[in-house]
Amino acid sequence: MKTQQERTQFTGYQVIVIVMLAMTQFTVILDFMIMSPLGDMLMKSLNLKPAAFGIAVSAYAFSAGLSGLLTAGFADKFDRKKLLLFFYTGFILGTIFCGLVHTYPLLLAARIITGLFGGVIGSISMAIIADIFSLQQRGRVMGFVQMGFGASQVLGVPIGLAIANIWGWEAPFLMTAALAVIIAVFILFKLKPVTQHLLVQQDKSALSHLWHTVAKRNYRIGFAATALLSIGGFMLMPFGSAFAINNLGISTKQLPTLFMVSGISSLVIMPLIGRLSDKISKFKIFTFATIWLMIVCVLYTNLSLTPFWLVLIFNVLMMMGMLSRMVPSTALTSAVPDLADRGAFMSINASLQQIAGGVGAAVSGMIVVQQTKNSPLEHYNMVGYVIVVISALSIFLLYRVSQIINQKP
Repeated sequence: MKTQQERTQFTGYQVIVIVMLAMTQFTVILDFMIMSPLGDMLMKSLNLKPAAFGIAVSAYAFSAGLSGLLTAGFADKFDRKKLLLFFYTGFILGTIFCGLVHTYPLLLAARIITGLFGGVIGSISMAIIADIFSLQQRGRVMGFVQMGFGASQVLGVPIGLAIANIWGWEAPFLMTAALAVIIAVFILFKLKPVTQHLLVQQDKSALSHLWHTVAKRNYRIGFAATALLSIGGFMLMPFGSAFAINNLGISTKQLPTLFMVSGISSLVIMPLIGRLSDKISKFKIFTFATIWLMIVCVLYTNLSLTPFWLVLIFNVLMMMGMLSRMVPSTALTSAVPDLADRGAFMSINASLQQIAGGVGAAVSGMIVVQQTKNSPLEHYNMVGYVIVVISALSIFLLYRVSQIINQKP
């Protein structure tokens, strides 16, 4: 009989899988994250209003959501390795397209194409994690894999901004695509086929499999919890750099430092929260982090001209709240579906996450107003208040998710 330490210890191959999935997440998150720091540059370069930029951000999210729904019925019908490589290749091509366009309509088209492929990658990765790792390991796995979020801010965003300042806003997308090609080759040769789920399939058609997954009440509670979390995150993110520059008085040269410091803090926080969520109640950690985020968010969005060191502190505090709820909530939600439904559940979950995020970005663009391209953003504090309400509702829904998991045999 295995001891608790043996059950939670990673094998050599599991470590390789974590590295591959973390690097995959790094490129996908970087592709999305780079839009926010490039926001001020894009709006001024293409002469965009906040609403138009909000649509550019949400275009990726809506197309990713649509892709997730269309592929959900097929998600448990194929080797997950082949699915990952197929969609990752499409993501690479879409990202290259983003780096070659020079007009707003073409940028929208490029973001839609990238979203159609990139939006599914996260759900495939989560399904692979749930197949290969036990629930007792998943907190740490999620912590490491989602370090891609922090790594993109520590390395990707500052480097991307530096490149953008030299060669233009298109260059970071080409940089991301080049890195993704290397990672795709690594996955091709190192990741073993993931086919365990194929042995327990009962639905004959993709449509019936999709319907049976959506029809389960417990699954719908998990979907709703994920959607609410996503709305809150997407509302705050798109105008982060524009708010820092135009309202808080940060210079464009200070912006890479801001993202780097926030990213370094996340690299420290992610593994720590992952370990804690495997030892302590995942729901309790989530609840504390959400309340923390609600307080910091209201304070931050009401700031005006602020010293740079204080802006750094606020961004670190917000990052602590965001990431400390992301890890336990993702680990909890991954335990909701049965093995036979795991791919479909993760695809639908990721789809709703992206669609809800697209709604959040679009709504945020409608709330935020900017009179001229160099004037302060108005009503950004209203976004903070809306996030507080949404976050309070997410605590209730994740409590329901934790109850579902505790009742499972």
